[in-house]
Amino acid sequence: MSKKTGSRTIRLENNVCIRSSAGIAGSKEGKGPLGNYFDMIYEDDILGEKTWEKAESRLQANAVEIAVRNTGLDFPDIDGIFAGDLLNQCISSTFALRGLGIPFLGQYGACSTMAQAMLIAAVFIDSGAMERAAAVTSSHFCSAERQFRLPIEYGGQRNLTSQWTVTGAGAAVLEKNAGSVSIADVTIGSIIDMKIKDANNMGAAMAPAAADTISNYFNDTNTKPADYDLILTGDLGFIGSELLYELLQIKGYDISCQHNDCGKLIYDRDPQDVHSGGSGCGCCASVFCSYIMKKLRSGELKNILFAATGALMSPTSSQQGESIPSISHLLHITA
Repeated sequence: MSKKTGSRTIRLENNVCIRSSAGIAGSKEGKGPLGNYFDMIYEDDILGEKTWEKAESRLQANAVEIAVRNTGLDFPDIDGIFAGDLLNQCISSTFALRGLGIPFLGQYGACSTMAQAMLIAAVFIDSGAMERAAAVTSSHFCSAERQFRLPIEYGGQRNLTSQWTVTGAGAAVLEKNAGSVSIADVTIGSIIDMKIKDANNMGAAMAPAAADTISNYFNDTNTKPADYDLILTGDLGFIGSELLYELLQIKGYDISCQHNDCGKLIYDRDPQDVHSGGSGCGCCASVFCSYIMKKLRSGELKNILFAATGALMSPTSSQQGESIPSISHLLHITA
């Protein structure tokens, strides 16, 4: 059974494994440095659908189909699926998965949703409530821009602090004693709000939440940055990553040698003109479920922390002048 360690960390005691995973990418992501690692790349970002939102649902459905197929199982063998996205009422997830017949629990943690979904799935499995479960998230550049900022047709100039919402999805199937990659501990984040209101500077809004969760994990487990091969954050980008280093150094931790960020990894920053890097639920999901999982399975990585971050805003809150509360959830993963 799961056991609480310290203030916010849960230690899993039943070898919960990531049995399979799949990362799907759009055309811009496929042309980036991780292009050879994705399980599927779409050259046409509309994916043959009539709307961007339907295209995003297809990304998510494809990720789940590939991840489940890679296990040799079928949808009825999955006891539950934890899924979410950035769109209002998580419609990418519900419309993508409505025909699978798998018990469904919708998630919303903004760009931290993949870590949140995997965290909850792992605790369910460790407790014995489920034998195997899936976690999946997605995002699409055009659907996110239309909801959170301005229509693409507007042609507005992007700020240098802004990040490019990834068109992509990632899915993972978790099960006890089913592979070499295991989730050892998880840390649930707390909402951190530093009163930042600039929706074009997500890294600054989310870095304090990442610093809070990562430092709490070190305190709870009595470990230090050098104990890990990689400390991977989700979607802080270049600006947010530098702020994270500064915030953690104040707390007595230097992670600069071990750290990387999914938003920094997925694009070639200058050639692809992404300013501060990538973002979106599909960013850390597609990077983790393809590139990072392949590194773990090959033995190149053996002991990592995966701390995805999310900005808990909405179009309504932004229009009403609210600040951007943020959160970060962490998984300790071994191979």
